[in-house]
Amino acid sequence: MNKIYIFFLLSLLLFSQNSVWSQEIKPTVLPQNGKQVVIEHSDFLDISEKDVPGAIVFTGNVIIVHEGIRMTCNKAYHFSKSNFVKAFGNVQMIQGDTLFMNSKYAEYNGNSKFAFATGDVLMRDPKMTLATDTINFDRNSQEAYYNTSGTIRDPENTLTSKSGKYFLSQKKFQFQTAVTVVNPRQTIKTNHLDYYTNSGHAYVFGPSTITSATNTIYTEKGFYDTKKDEGKLLKKSKITYKDRLIEGDDIFYDRKKDFARAINNVKVTDTINDFVVKGHYAEVYKQKDSMFITKKAVAITLFEKDSVYFHAKKLLITGIPTNRIIRGSNNARFFKKDMSGKCDSIHSNQKTGLTQMIGKPIFWNGKNQMTGDLMHLIADTKTEKVDSLKVLNNAFIISKDTIGEGFNQVKGQNLYGKFRENKLHEVDVVKNTEVIFYMRNEKNELIGINKNVSSSINMILEGNTIDTITFFTNVDGDIYPETELPENARKLRGFIWRGDEQILTKEDIFPPDELELDKKAQKEVEKKAQEPDEPMEASKETLEYGKQKVKKKNFKKINNI
Repeated sequence: MNKIYIFFLLSLLLFSQNSVWSQEIKPTVLPQNGKQVVIEHSDFLDISEKDVPGAIVFTGNVIIVHEGIRMTCNKAYHFSKSNFVKAFGNVQMIQGDTLFMNSKYAEYNGNSKFAFATGDVLMRDPKMTLATDTINFDRNSQEAYYNTSGTIRDPENTLTSKSGKYFLSQKKFQFQTAVTVVNPRQTIKTNHLDYYTNSGHAYVFGPSTITSATNTIYTEKGFYDTKKDEGKLLKKSKITYKDRLIEGDDIFYDRKKDFARAINNVKVTDTINDFVVKGHYAEVYKQKDSMFITKKAVAITLFEKDSVYFHAKKLLITGIPTNRIIRGSNNARFFKKDMSGKCDSIHSNQKTGLTQMIGKPIFWNGKNQMTGDLMHLIADTKTEKVDSLKVLNNAFIISKDTIGEGFNQVKGQNLYGKFRENKLHEVDVVKNTEVIFYMRNEKNELIGINKNVSSSINMILEGNTIDTITFFTNVDGDIYPETELPENARKLRGFIWRGDEQILTKEDIFPPDELELDKKAQKEVEKKAQEPDEPMEASKETLEYGKQKVKKKNFKKINNI
């Protein structure tokens, strides 16, 4: 009797198992999309319509496969009619060699190829890991996204965010909420980031900062290569050092070299020493304390509580603030209250206080115009006041007569002048001096025109006009009544009055052709503002633009001043 009972139970159990597997292989309702999810293996199975209606329960070492994806877990509910599975405990989902995902619980729909995982989710590919609480994964689009705080790690960076999307085919993360990227060299913070795990390229949109031990970068649209430490900043961008601020519409930056190249509306500010450089193209080498700038270039420095403006087609500024040198080539100009000048090139040394004007220099101080072959302006570095002036070879000083149409003129080989409160106070002209001087009494009535030659002359000026004049050695000349000195004899050889060229305001330092650069830059800014904020391409040109040929070429030329 016992043997018959045991045989009956074994037969019943075998029949039950066969019926279960027949349901698995031949479902009563075929899936609408894709193939059937298959339970490849489990240690035990059970059917309980009361506890899990419409499902077969698989327990122990469960293996689930479906069109290139493989899942393992401790327990699974398989809903064969809906082609759907729920997985519990030590869930792992593997897609080829591109995706590995672990969680405590997961769901997978074979029709839509959509997966859901939650509970200590860890998603991995060969280049990165993502840890979060819940992930949704669409196999059709190969996109995964999460709305719970997540941490992504790759060989270079650690990213943290409240939500994100991962595009498997592009190896790209997209974040549109607060996200932070950290590596040993810098930290990126933004609200919109596209990050490529293969290349380490980061694209930021909206207010964003990139902070390192040496500086902070701000931009509202930019690209950064986290591996090479190179970036391209395209909107409202600036780089802040402890003592320097670099701004521009388009900035390329190489953190390893501490090099920045900026285009359009460029402004470099020395925040400690009241020194500003502007233009529409600049190259800055922080480690070398050097800066090249062109396209409406101007350097503005505070001197004697007043701003001095230096302009040239090309400016090169080198050295630390206490030993700063400004070199300007091609139509160099400067302006300061009560004085200005222009020449072919200019060289100003802050440490020595010497400013050299080279190549056809002309200097204006009040109403006095001075020319010569070479000029030196010397400042007292302690008092920060203009101290003296040297005009070497072919010195010529001209000023208009206070009332009439005539010109006071003094010429000689060299001129040496001393300043008092920014105004030329005493002047010595030496060697082969010539003078034409309109002499007036206290009522400003013309007494006569003094025309003579001598070995040297000393003049005392008050209020930028000649007060007294003294002639030394071999004096030869006379004082002529106005009617007795012909017009053609009232100008010394080499006389050229250039009053219409005098630089009277800071705006006058720019030639007309360079003023057009502002309009061009503004048009480019407006054009960019109308363009949509679409992702940029990390092209080779983006990284290499302005780094090699332009840099070397410009520095070679500027050093030939």
